[in-house]
Amino acid sequence: MTITTMALRLSDTVAGHLGLLDGPIDPDQLIGLARRQTGLTDFGESAFIDPLARLLDSCSRESALGLIGRSATKWDILRFLTNLLLIQAESARNPAMEQAPIRQPVFITGLPRSGTTFLHRLMLTDPANRAPAVWETIYPSAMAGTRDERIAKVARQLKAFEWIAPDFQALHPLDAESPQECSEITAHVFRSLRFDTNYHIPSYRRWLDADVLRHLPAYRFHKRFLRFLQFGGQTQPRWVLKCPEHVFALHAIRSVYPDARLIFVHRDPVKVLLSQAQLTEVLRRPFTRHLDPQTLGPNESRRWLDGTRRMMAVGDDAGFPEAVCHVHHLDLITDPVHTVEGVYRHFGMQVPPAMGPAIQAYVADKPQGGYGAHNYHFDDHGLNEQAERSKFRPYMVRFGVTPEASPVRRGAPAVEQASRSAEPTLPG
Repeated sequence: MTITTMALRLSDTVAGHLGLLDGPIDPDQLIGLARRQTGLTDFGESAFIDPLARLLDSCSRESALGLIGRSATKWDILRFLTNLLLIQAESARNPAMEQAPIRQPVFITGLPRSGTTFLHRLMLTDPANRAPAVWETIYPSAMAGTRDERIAKVARQLKAFEWIAPDFQALHPLDAESPQECSEITAHVFRSLRFDTNYHIPSYRRWLDADVLRHLPAYRFHKRFLRFLQFGGQTQPRWVLKCPEHVFALHAIRSVYPDARLIFVHRDPVKVLLSQAQLTEVLRRPFTRHLDPQTLGPNESRRWLDGTRRMMAVGDDAGFPEAVCHVHHLDLITDPVHTVEGVYRHFGMQVPPAMGPAIQAYVADKPQGGYGAHNYHFDDHGLNEQAERSKFRPYMVRFGVTPEASPVRRGAPAVEQASRSAEPTLPG
């Protein structure tokens, strides 16, 4: 146990005895606080209120939030509410913003930890492409400060998070100017699996899964958010967007972005589950008083088995004008230049002459994509290798996914450990 973990547990114990961790988190109080802090009252619409109430109820009852967990949750919600008010105010001042075109956005999705992040960042070596940056999704409005001030503020926040979750950067390298996943955008209207990753909130997750319209309001706001970011720009960007959660929202994406281009990234699901379960543990641990790692693997397995079935149902045709582009993890990490060029050719896009050298420079600067070395074990998170391989075999056969070597067994001979550690891998 690290000193940080010991300090967090001690603070939670003291706070628990003082009764500071009891009671619900009131959404109305946070809504009122956002209005007072901004001096604004108009959210534009109120469809976010029910999802917010459900989320906070689930967090209060089921997540066993610690002192930092409760504080961080309130801060997070207040930030989203503030952004909603500021975006609505800007929209009211500039009605043309709501009609700005977004043409042929590229959506990268697939299993988490399959290389979607790596592909995303490689495609952004093309200056014609744009993605929302971390700092933009946290503080999208200039009312929060200048560009440099907002970047510096987010950099400090990431540094603070690194103190309470020191393993995070090795699992998912991130800085204030990194491209961000779309789940951070859809979280603004409280309809996002981002919350299910950060908290144990089964009742919220069941509601989200059962609500057949859950994605449509989220992606309508998603488009509004992109319009807000690009408003006033000199050129029309080609948005390149990334999130594994897109797999569950293809009908909403098709409705909101009928000319979208879709990329599925494929990887051995067993490697995906081990890495994703570890990331979920790292993200949840600082915020909760109770965490059972053995439940994480089965939960991730259920979620992403559903994800693979959705990809299989789509195949090459997701209902967009162009066929789905399929990218394989092993191709991506062994030959990134030709893999990205293949994506461009698939969609009939012009490959910039400088993109190949730019990709090579990026890979040279960030070996393994900047990820640290990890040694995962099935029994750490309640998984069984044979059972998982059997469940996911139809997906692997359907898309020709190459099995990767199993993780090193506990107590394995040194020669086996050396052999496995030499294999190329890229978690994100």
